Amino acid sequence: MPYEIIILAAGQGKRMNAGKNKQFVTIKSIPLIIHTLRVFEEDDQCAGIILVINPIESEQINELLKKYEIKKVKRIVFGGKERQDSVYNGLKAIGNTEIVLVHDGARPFVRIPTIHQLIEQAKSSSGAILAVPVKDTIKQVDDQLAVKNTIDRTNVWSIQTPQAFQVDILIDAHQKAREEGFLGTDDASLVERLGKNVYIVESDYKNIKLTTPEDLLFAEAILANWSNQ
Repeated sequence: MPYEIIILAAGQGKRMNAGKNKQFVTIKSIPLIIHTLRVFEEDDQCAGIILVINPIESEQINELLKKYEIKKVKRIVFGGKERQDSVYNGLKAIGNTEIVLVHDGARPFVRIPTIHQLIEQAKSSSGAILAVPVKDTIKQVDDQLAVKNTIDRTNVWSIQTPQAFQVDILIDAHQKAREEGFLGTDDASLVERLGKNVYIVESDYKNIKLTTPEDLLFAEAILANWSNQ
């Protein structure tokens, strides 16, 4: 089923300590954002990409799109103050599509079959999100870092992107959040506020978000044996 996707690449990623937007950090000599864009460039069901960027990086982004022959970016829009604002800006550029995905530009290892599973789930519900079961023991602590509770991880999942929604529902969720001054931790949290059910599609642990320098080591290892099929 055709879909459009909003890819967020406007953040500076300060924890990467790269001295620049982490989207331009290279993995195997190719910028991170290009690795991510190529996944959707290769997916026949992807009808278009809305790329959200920092306006001061417009020239650099356009040069990369041309150099690496990324054809599916239909619109480039500028990010807002918060991630949620950036997604909303992207939603305003969405075309005529039933399903919209939202994805982190720093998450280049999502697999195309997993994306298709996500879309199928979103078609029959309000929304669907990728996630993996939490492997570590989770502790709740107070302000002094004293342990207050050990959380039962049986039903605890670590959430990833992309997240997929029926486009009208996601727009409604964002507009309501803006009206009420609510800032969510992800797009699913906005949809949940509408009383809608959002369902998990199990992903895999390779679909990491590159945030710190250590993550680049994992990325190199994953890429060495990577196939997105």
